[in-house]
Amino acid sequence: MSLFGKLLIIVGVVVLAGGGLIACSPLKALNAVTPGAAYRKTADISYGANPRQQLDIYVPQKTSPDASIVAGLPVVVFFYGGSWNNGSRKDYAFVGEALSSRGYITVIADYRVYPEVRYPEFVRDSAAAVAWTLQHADGYGADLKRVFVMGHSAGAYNAAMVALDPRWLKEVGASPQQLRGWIGLAGPYDFLPIENPDVKPVFWFPDTPPESQPVRHVGESHVPALLIASHKDKLVEAERNTAGLARLLREHKVPVQELYFDNTSHVTLVLSLSRPFRHIAPTLDRVADFIDNPPQR
Repeated sequence: MSLFGKLLIIVGVVVLAGGGLIACSPLKALNAVTPGAAYRKTADISYGANPRQQLDIYVPQKTSPDASIVAGLPVVVFFYGGSWNNGSRKDYAFVGEALSSRGYITVIADYRVYPEVRYPEFVRDSAAAVAWTLQHADGYGADLKRVFVMGHSAGAYNAAMVALDPRWLKEVGASPQQLRGWIGLAGPYDFLPIENPDVKPVFWFPDTPPESQPVRHVGESHVPALLIASHKDKLVEAERNTAGLARLLREHKVPVQELYFDNTSHVTLVLSLSRPFRHIAPTLDRVADFIDNPPQR
């Protein structure tokens, strides 16, 4: 059996056996079989003073090396999951490759996690990374009128809070109105009372602020949304979170697209962006459709 085949088995077995957690080893194995021809990567860019406040930028290879003469590419700021307890942007090169292959500049940002910080500091970090992108991405060939925020799991929560609650971008001199849209994959948007023991201390349980929930901020901005979830998600209930948020957005006349897949779980939904797992679900196609043809506000 080829090394490629062995790595796919490792990734598949470890991820599927791991339930709601993505260990470093399977993601590194996945990145090892992810081609790098689609992008040029600029790594370790600081958007703040903390070591966790760094980001990597993936620019599609089909653009000119001289970004000053190329403009007009959409840019996606992506936040990974990990229950706000762990995660690393370096493990998500497969997301950068996937989005770059469709012609999008991709920013993958780290953010501070528990126990270093609790809510709302990781939301502040996410807003700061988005503000950095709004201020600097045109230097990499981005169209700043087509900036999207995207995340998976806890990262989808971060994206939702940045897009829905204007407080966070306002703190860093920006506004949700500068976003063309946001994309949530298997996001927790309405999770009180908190049951996950890893998440309780992150949100000051039992004194969790009600305003920490994205559903509390629907209508405060009108950024179009694409919400994708898995029917088989055993970690984040799709009906309450994805469907519930979609209903509220529609009630407030906010454009929203809502999709569910049968063959993905909480974890494999994000993995389906990668080349080895792309056959599981058309996640990348649907994301690309949304970015290329976002709903009008």
